[in-house]
Amino acid sequence: MRSLRIVFMGTPDFAVATLSTLVESDYSVVGVITAPDRPAGRGRSLRESAVKKYAVAQGLKVLQPTNLKNTHFLEELRALKANLQIVVAFRMLPKVVWDMPEYGTFNLHASLLPDYRGAAPINWAIINGESKTGVTTFFIDEKIDTGAIIMQSECNIQENDNAGALHDRLMQAGAELVLATVDKIAEGEVETYTQKNLKTLNTAPKLTKDNCRIVWNQPLKSIYNHIRGLSPYPAAWTNLVNGDDNIYLKVYAADYVEEEHSTIPGKVLNEKSKIRIAAKGGYLDLTEIQLPGKRKMTAKEVLNGLKLDDNAHLV
Repeated sequence: MRSLRIVFMGTPDFAVATLSTLVESDYSVVGVITAPDRPAGRGRSLRESAVKKYAVAQGLKVLQPTNLKNTHFLEELRALKANLQIVVAFRMLPKVVWDMPEYGTFNLHASLLPDYRGAAPINWAIINGESKTGVTTFFIDEKIDTGAIIMQSECNIQENDNAGALHDRLMQAGAELVLATVDKIAEGEVETYTQKNLKTLNTAPKLTKDNCRIVWNQPLKSIYNHIRGLSPYPAAWTNLVNGDDNIYLKVYAADYVEEEHSTIPGKVLNEKSKIRIAAKGGYLDLTEIQLPGKRKMTAKEVLNGLKLDDNAHLV
C-alpha cells in the first residue's frame, strides 16, 4: 500500500464534494490550490472560493497563485512533497506543475470522455439532448481533456433534468469516482487506456452570450433542451418585442406541447395565464422568467404587470 501525499486543486462547489470525500476518507491532503479571492457584489468585497472556505475550515494549507509558472509558487508546491495531485474544476496546468508528483496528476471531468471535452460538459450534454453522460478520471497531459483514462462512471439524464440537477448528481458521482481512483493508485493497481480518436466528437465549448441566446426557428425539443441545459446558470435568453419595447428576458424553465401548426416561430400567443410561444412542431410555455432588474417570476406573475401586444414576439 502506497503512502499518498495529495495536493488538491479546485475552485467551485463541484470540487468541494470531492475534497471533503478525500478528507473524510482519511487521505493525507497536504495542500489545496485554488483561485485567488475575487471582488464580487456591489461593494466589490473580496469573495473566497468554495474550495478555500472548506479547506480553511478543515485547517488545510491553501495556496492561491495568480501565475502557475511563478517561481515562488513552484517552490511552495515542491515543498509540500506531494506524490499525487488531483484536479477538479480548476484551470489548465503547465507541464512543470502536472508533471511534478511521482504518481502523476489526474483530473475529474464531467463527461464520458472523449465526448464533451471542454469547459461546459454538463450544459452541452443537456443542450444536445443526450440521455446519458457521466464522469471520467484521467491523467493530465499536454492537451485539454485528452489524457489516458483511468475510470469512468455513467449517469442517466432524465427528460426534465436541468443543468443544476445534473450538476448535483455528477458532483456526487465524481467524488465517488475520484475516491475509487485514489484507492487504486494507493494499491498500485491503476490500469489506463488511451482515448479513442473518433472522427466525430461532441465538444463542450465555453458558454457565451451568443451561444446562450434562444434561436426560435430551431425545432421545439431543441429549444426546450437549450433552456434546461442553461438553467439555473447562466440562463438562456431572448428579446421580447412588445409594441415599441424590446425587452431582454432570461428563461429558466419551460414546458412544451407537440402540435402541428402554421404560426410563425417566436410568436407570443394570447393566453390568459400562460406565456405560450410558437415553435417548429409545437408550443413552449415559459414557466420561469426574469425581466431586467427583477427577480425570477412565474408566467402568471409576469403577466400581472406586463400587457402583451397582439403582435408580441420573441427574437
